[in-house]
Amino acid sequence: MPAIAIIGAQWGDEGKGKATDLLGSRVDYVVKFNGGNNAGHTVVIPQPDGTSEKYALHLLPSGILTPGCTPVIGNGVVVDLHVLFEELEALTKRGVDVGRLRISANAHLIADYNRTLDKVTERFLGSRRIGTTGRGIGPTYADKMNRIGIRVQDIFDEKILRQKVEGALDLKGQVLTKIYNRRPPTVDEIVEELLAYADRLAPMVCDTGLLLNQALDRGETVLLEAGQATLLDVDHGTYPFVTSSSATSGGACTGSGIPPTRLSQVIAIVKAYTTRVGEGPFPTELFDDDGEHLRTVGAEFGTTTGRPRRCGWYDAVIARYAARVNGVTDFVLTKLDVLTGLEKVPVCVAYDVDGTRHDEMPVNQSDFHHATPIFEHLDGWAEDISGARTFADLPVNAQRYVEAVEQMSGARISAVGVGPSRDATVVRHELI
Repeated sequence: MPAIAIIGAQWGDEGKGKATDLLGSRVDYVVKFNGGNNAGHTVVIPQPDGTSEKYALHLLPSGILTPGCTPVIGNGVVVDLHVLFEELEALTKRGVDVGRLRISANAHLIADYNRTLDKVTERFLGSRRIGTTGRGIGPTYADKMNRIGIRVQDIFDEKILRQKVEGALDLKGQVLTKIYNRRPPTVDEIVEELLAYADRLAPMVCDTGLLLNQALDRGETVLLEAGQATLLDVDHGTYPFVTSSSATSGGACTGSGIPPTRLSQVIAIVKAYTTRVGEGPFPTELFDDDGEHLRTVGAEFGTTTGRPRRCGWYDAVIARYAARVNGVTDFVLTKLDVLTGLEKVPVCVAYDVDGTRHDEMPVNQSDFHHATPIFEHLDGWAEDISGARTFADLPVNAQRYVEAVEQMSGARISAVGVGPSRDATVVRHELI
């Protein structure tokens, strides 16, 4: 079986965790291939007694909640070991089996000095800040590219670990002391902190690229789950207001060790409106009661940080861009229910930049920053759609909304989310 990638089509928080979980019972491996604990997935699972269990995952792949599925943290991820074991312990206490987790020996580790650098650098930037979560993600990826990073495999050889920490602190210690007036941690402190996890970590670590390719050779299904989203990709996003990794379908290959020739399907998750967290341009952003309505009804607060998300209308220009950059075969449209009760629903179909219409993403950052949305207004609906399980169950205007944004977005909409629970999804085309 070929591999399948799930990516975000906007600025993140589109509901990738729910979509991954929806497919989880039909896949054998779920792989997180980029990012770290700077993003989160919220998954709501109905219980036999009619109640629901909510799980907020930050570093772990959402497939960890699916019995029989092997969750994998790929080489493209940066790992905070304290967060990893905190999440594993929390899930274990709730009766979730976490024993199948596998972690790439080549994934990089977040050291304490990088968490400190992330926070002080962001404060130092002031009005030019990027809007990071301050969890050390960016500095750790920078270390990776500068070839002074610490990898998972290094903590199983104390001599190598100590050499790498010394090399990193030769530079980082100077920066913290002389620029930010902060006392850097000692080599012994960092080494001791990381070595403390070695015994617990060892059974989980392997050559995950080999593991996944062998699984594909056996005819098993591998799902590659992105952290963050297309517009936060370090190459293809709204730079510099992006994350530090590759969150697109290309990153699914480099971050997992699976070659592009084995990737057969790219499923992009797109919200029925648009949100983003942190700084950066956002053409359809709302600063009025409509924006507050979307934030309140959609519970638009970050899973990891709790930060309120910036909210705006659906942006078909961004959706078309995501379809092109990722080679999207299927969209999953989430949170359609949040639009219930609106008399008219605006959809951005193009941008106006200084009197010039742009049907595609402007090539220049300055043009995108100054883009004014050109809207089409679609008729809304008042009926509760949370119980819909077929497309025909949706009100006519809700159906027309889905069909209209599908036509604008560059790929078919194969599933529609109509509520937060695990089964609140309308499937138009089977995804696997």
